Amino acid sequence: MTSPEIVPDTQHRGLVGALPATVRPFALLARFDRPIGWWLLYWPCAWGVALSGNPDGGWWLLLWLLVGAIAMRGAGCVYNDIADRKLDASVERTRNRPLASGQVSLRAAWIWLLALVAIGFAVWWHINLYAKGLALLTIPLVAIYPFMKRITWWPQAWLGLVFGSGAVVGFAAANAAMFETRWWSMIEAMAALYGGAILWVIGYDTIYALQDREDDALVGIRSSALRLGRQVKPGVGGFYLAALACWAGAIWLVRPDPLALAALLPVGLHLGWQVATLVPDDGDNALTRFRSNRFAGFLMFCACLVVGLSSAL
Repeated sequence: MTSPEIVPDTQHRGLVGALPATVRPFALLARFDRPIGWWLLYWPCAWGVALSGNPDGGWWLLLWLLVGAIAMRGAGCVYNDIADRKLDASVERTRNRPLASGQVSLRAAWIWLLALVAIGFAVWWHINLYAKGLALLTIPLVAIYPFMKRITWWPQAWLGLVFGSGAVVGFAAANAAMFETRWWSMIEAMAALYGGAILWVIGYDTIYALQDREDDALVGIRSSALRLGRQVKPGVGGFYLAALACWAGAIWLVRPDPLALAALLPVGLHLGWQVATLVPDDGDNALTRFRSNRFAGFLMFCACLVVGLSSAL
């Protein structure tokens, strides 16, 4: 089993640790031991639904999107490990991943990937036509992402395009009728929400990448954490501020009321805490700040829910 000292953000001692030994490597391959990943993929989906204030088909849509986020995040991790299996074997933190270490064969990994995609397809089938189309547009982004760390200093920006896309999918899934009556204002709100999500992802994934700076430099992997160097804290702060500005724009388009913008105060304070207390050279500190974005996503969901419900009255 992968050692928690090698993969410090694992939570394999919970439900994953209780799985049979033959099944556990597949759960680890899909990162089910690290639920933070699917939370970070899910929250932008939930923001879009909540900001709508009155989703088509009811609030069960939030549960459907959660299932889809868990399955597709797992599929993305399996695909990433297939693409990076040789590179992972050369990095201390990733060399014990199931595929890189030989616990799972390449053929079995592909089968597992297809099974997870099938679950995601079932969720995709239950959303409306507009959301289906937007979701399909993300497939090339997912396919290319594992290779971006080899060609750009900003793979975190590409990850933002992938993980932030749930904002437009969730918004579209909740508002099919609005595409026919208020399509331009809807597109503006989705774009602002999506832009903020992208910037948020760049910020938190830069924090995450601080753990790997030495290994990444040795094997030639690029990241925003390396590119920013000693300017990581102001850099992350800048991305978070820009994210808040985009989210403020999205909220204003839904409810043009200065009081509505106050809903962003809790998430803004939390992001400020992350930056103020971040210690770039302390891996444990960076991991804690990164994982706290699960709570940041929840605070943003609360802001969207309050504004969405008040605008629907």
